[in-house]
Amino acid sequence: MGDRGMINHSEVTGFTLVGFKVRPELHILLFLLFLFVYAMILLGNVGMMAIIVTDPRLNTPMYFFLGNLSFIDLFYSSVIAPKAMINFWSESKSISFAGCVTQLFLFGLFIVTEGFLLAAMAYDRFIAICNPLLYSVQMSMHLCTQLVAGSYFCGCITSVLQTSITFTLSFCSSRAIDHFYCDSRPLQRLSCSDLFIYKIITFILASFVTLPTITVIIVSYMYIVSKVLKIRSTKGRKKAFSTCSSHLGVVSVLYGAVFFMYLSPDRSPVLSKVASLCYTLVTPMLNPLIYSLRNKDVKEALKKILEKKNTIL
Repeated sequence: MGDRGMINHSEVTGFTLVGFKVRPELHILLFLLFLFVYAMILLGNVGMMAIIVTDPRLNTPMYFFLGNLSFIDLFYSSVIAPKAMINFWSESKSISFAGCVTQLFLFGLFIVTEGFLLAAMAYDRFIAICNPLLYSVQMSMHLCTQLVAGSYFCGCITSVLQTSITFTLSFCSSRAIDHFYCDSRPLQRLSCSDLFIYKIITFILASFVTLPTITVIIVSYMYIVSKVLKIRSTKGRKKAFSTCSSHLGVVSVLYGAVFFMYLSPDRSPVLSKVASLCYTLVTPMLNPLIYSLRNKDVKEALKKILEKKNTIL
């Protein structure tokens, strides 16, 4: 251990984000790819929020949650993408200690919040399909606000704890993070500390996030499927399933990538980077497309806005 050199976190002034180990000429291609995806994220999520805010017909619990989902997707991708694009042109590829702490905290805050928000959206679909007559009573705006606020609270607490224990580790003399942003897993590779307690706490925090959210999602959809299968008309079943397919698609992409990233053995940094791309950039880009293309109300609201614009012009 001694020959590797140990540096206390208070002495660390910054890190180097290694990013993608490709030939220099490919950096331009990666930069353009990141720029395109980030532009799509901005356009899609800002557009979705604007549609939801401006159309009174979308003033419902489902779209209240969807607007918050777009807000979260926009901001946690913004924590990652701009810095990654800057580093494609930077020789040092450096990030300050404070910048790394901030990036890890904000990303953790938004990604955990999204997990709890997706669980709240599953519960919303459960009430809408299984108890439609009581939907407006049970899913009141007061309850929806509490669910969203609770999601942010859980995200904040989890991220504060995860960030705190990560940066109490002692880091070795090498400060090169083999990733394109500051994440806990590549950071722990740089640590000279005993990681036993750290891994136990991280596992407890991960369980606190995944177990309740996945349980709510699975149980909600078990009841939904049971209810839908009792509907006699094919048209009725198709309509019921269509209201859930977008949400299921988002859940599958996000949780699939996260599970691959954090539950698979930490042996291939390249695969970790690919998995990270899925939930840091691909998922925020796809979410507005999934909900807009498969949602009649959103398409009608967008058509209405475009018609107004053409009338003005």
